[in-house]
Amino acid sequence: MTAFVWGLGMLENYIKYLKFLDEKLDKFFRIQKPYIVCHKGCSGCCKNSQFPYTALEMSYLLKGLLTLDKDTLDKITKNVDKILEKKKQFTGERFRYNCPLLIDDCCALYEYRGIVCRTFGLPVQAPDGALLIPFCCYEGLNYSNVFDIDKNEVSEEKVKELGSEFEPLGFNISYQYLTNPEFEKGFNIVFGERKPLIEWLTSNERV
Repeated sequence: MTAFVWGLGMLENYIKYLKFLDEKLDKFFRIQKPYIVCHKGCSGCCKNSQFPYTALEMSYLLKGLLTLDKDTLDKITKNVDKILEKKKQFTGERFRYNCPLLIDDCCALYEYRGIVCRTFGLPVQAPDGALLIPFCCYEGLNYSNVFDIDKNEVSEEKVKELGSEFEPLGFNISYQYLTNPEFEKGFNIVFGERKPLIEWLTSNERV
């Protein structure tokens, strides 16, 4: 796997940003607790996706990779090889795959995971005001207890029956928003180039 290196100061500032983000997300998850069923081993969000990572996120992920034992690194390398073999046979436009960091349905680098991984599970407030429910809802997980799949909307009746203090809310946590220049300026960081995780892991570039 390719090594990615970013200045220590930049990573320290990024860690401060993650602390800020995690505190916000923890609050959001708490007030939406009646609708959340995320748990260890529930890895639907780690499968069949592209997993966008900025250069800064990838540099932080490397910090985590360097802490792993050889056996875990070998498993990740094998996962990467399987993904590349699958990609050779792919003829569509958006190649999707299971995250190579997923081992026995658990993230091998949970503490170092990317921004998109941290936010998944919560509804996103779209620019037009629409509530974008996480796809795991359709698999009987988050928000499935109040979401009417036939009507593709939150059921007010089900929310009332649940008796929750907070109704399902959408949050301004899109990946584009959370990696915008305002956060770069506020935390003195540069997110850099963005591309799928598998491309970073198989790239010859250094950041």
